[in-house]
Amino acid sequence: MRYLIDANVLIDANRDYYALDRVPEFWDWLLHRAEQGTIAVPAEMFDEVVRGKGALVDWLKGNKAGLVLKEEADADLVRDVLARGYGLDLSEDEIGTIGNDPFIVAYARAAEGAATVVTTEATKPRARRANRRLPDVCATLGVPCINTFTLVRQLNFTTGWKAGQGAADG
Repeated sequence: MRYLIDANVLIDANRDYYALDRVPEFWDWLLHRAEQGTIAVPAEMFDEVVRGKGALVDWLKGNKAGLVLKEEADADLVRDVLARGYGLDLSEDEIGTIGNDPFIVAYARAAEGAATVVTTEATKPRARRANRRLPDVCATLGVPCINTFTLVRQLNFTTGWKAGQGAADG
């Protein structure tokens, strides 16, 4: 299983609970898992974050080669995610509001059950069109979607992961 990381996972983790300067083990583990092929950041999500500045942006830019998904999104799948996940005949404003979320869903769909989207967005089932949340779009399209805390439990992150686990498990 490959876990595809949404931009908000990186931003929220650094800001709220795994700050680069306080829990560097998380970021080492994330990069290690990415180099193993277990975790990947789609280029579109990466680009969202690196438009900013600060320690997270610097870390991402320094580790781009190990983190960013090597594939390109299938344009037909992206269009299908927009149509079936958000709505037909979306306006340019709606597409702007949606942003890059259809790309991460399209990558997961292309993996045919071998990828899970990771986001910090919370479900909001009553939201419509451009206001739909990523977990709800994933549910509509049959794509697995989890949050950061589920990811760290499923992949068994601990601050002692380097010492406590073998390279294949880490």
